[in-house]
Amino acid sequence: MVYEATIITPAESCKREVRTVSDWLLNLPVVWMAIVIIGTTYVFAAGVYAVVTALAKGDRGRAFKAISPGMLPPLAVVFALLVGFLAAQVWSDADRANTAVNREASALRAVVLLASGFPPATETHIRELVRRQIQDAATQEWPVMAHGHANLTIAPAPLVEALQMAIALNPQNQGQAAAQREIVGSLQAALEARRQRIILSGSSVNWVKWTALLLQGGLTLVTIAMIHSDNRVANRIILTIFATGIGIALVLIAAHSGPFTGELSVQPSVLLQVMPEGGPPASPP
Repeated sequence: MVYEATIITPAESCKREVRTVSDWLLNLPVVWMAIVIIGTTYVFAAGVYAVVTALAKGDRGRAFKAISPGMLPPLAVVFALLVGFLAAQVWSDADRANTAVNREASALRAVVLLASGFPPATETHIRELVRRQIQDAATQEWPVMAHGHANLTIAPAPLVEALQMAIALNPQNQGQAAAQREIVGSLQAALEARRQRIILSGSSVNWVKWTALLLQGGLTLVTIAMIHSDNRVANRIILTIFATGIGIALVLIAAHSGPFTGELSVQPSVLLQVMPEGGPPASPP
């Protein structure tokens, strides 16, 4: 079956673009992501410690000691504010993505239930279109959304066909007329929810925000190393503690950086739960 949808296939995407380090990192399991990020933070902190310790001699050492420890709280507060703003963004995107997927699943389930009010041939056709749509979404759209390559250029063929079919139905009674209106409304709701999830699949923490967060964290580490440069043991302890905090904050943001990216991403499980079985509907007992 040829897939007609609003996305670039994974095979084409792999041919057109070289996978970046950030793509690789953000799609790691959370445990391995934490190991990589926290490990890199420790390496950076060790480098800061080595450089500052080597420079903290003579006049430079006295200059480092002259830096007021009162600088550390404002730097830490700014870093915490950046983490808070980014965490609020990624969690909001995840909540909106979950809501969109739930709305889509509810709308498609309503279509299947309402189709039972029409002749068996019509009901079977509608059920098959809904099944195809859910199957395409889970197997074709989700992998592409994970890399942020989905787009809205073309509407999904199964939903468009189902909507056209619903509009063309000729109701035989008031019940079927009401069911027809509800089916059309539910299909439109499913299309809108799908648009929302595809738009949200492109949402992420951009490079400017990542750069600001990393620079603020690095600047704080450098300041800590300078202030405590005369006490190497205390310097190593405080640098390790703050580097751990930075690493944990980065893992928190990275693990939720895209609503459809990574181990903690929104999954199509709700859609799969409402997917009708293939073949004609079961006859009532």
